[in-house]
Amino acid sequence: MKKLSSMLALAMVTTINALAQQPVIPLYEGAAPGSESWNWTEKENDNNLFNTKVVYNVTRPTLTVFKPAADIANGSAIIICPGGGFHTLSINSEGFDVARWLVKKGVTCFVLKYRLVQSLTDNPVQELMNKMGKPDFEEQTKAIIPMAIQDGREAIAYVRKNARSLGIDENRIGITGFSAGGTVAASAAFNYTPANKPSFVAPIYPFMPPAMTGNVDKQTPPLFVAAASDDQLGLAPHSAELYKKWLDAQVPAELHMYVKGGHGFGMKVQQLPSDSWIDRFGEWLALTGFLKK
Repeated sequence: MKKLSSMLALAMVTTINALAQQPVIPLYEGAAPGSESWNWTEKENDNNLFNTKVVYNVTRPTLTVFKPAADIANGSAIIICPGGGFHTLSINSEGFDVARWLVKKGVTCFVLKYRLVQSLTDNPVQELMNKMGKPDFEEQTKAIIPMAIQDGREAIAYVRKNARSLGIDENRIGITGFSAGGTVAASAAFNYTPANKPSFVAPIYPFMPPAMTGNVDKQTPPLFVAAASDDQLGLAPHSAELYKKWLDAQVPAELHMYVKGGHGFGMKVQQLPSDSWIDRFGEWLALTGFLKK
């Protein structure tokens, strides 16, 4: 009996470990175009000012896959782009936790690790804070943003190209992102090709100044956007201006602007109405048909 109990316990642990390990897909074969000479190592940090796990020094972009149970899978897919000032990725609050919520709605999720500015210390968040507002920050992010956007577009193209084997509908592939990841997501709505056109874009408190946007017309994908008026980085107008562009072009759009929530709320629980943004997103996905099986 004791031996049987031990075997059952071992089987349970093995099952839990298997479930905990999500498949990871390299986005490119070999080095990413434009950064072939990068030789630093991707790392994680749990002890930082963000109070959440961050990933940094990404050189080889990947997609971490979260697949819904077969009986609830609806054929829709979402690429999720965490934020972190193009220096780090808030991988849980703006990545894996979002995927875990959406996968319960039947959506196949792909958390994107896109290329970042190289961090020279093991405290990338503090390093980022020390740089912000200084010429170094502007210069480094200006160089990396096109690469991050390229990775977002490549992620859409990869998922569409492999839609059948991934069990999804090639016409139901959207992209969402947070802060810097919101830049990646929102940029996918402009200058797209048939291969990398998203079915919808959902930037959350994005950095997306007017100079980075393009024309919105009847072919532009629908928009969902959420932010907080008290955003410490002053990015609330970026969300409002995106919404206005869609509204002026009479393209479907939905905006949620919370009076409080700050920047970077993601899936954090702050006991504020902004905690429920993900519920509003789920309602929008249902209303637009992306949760229909």
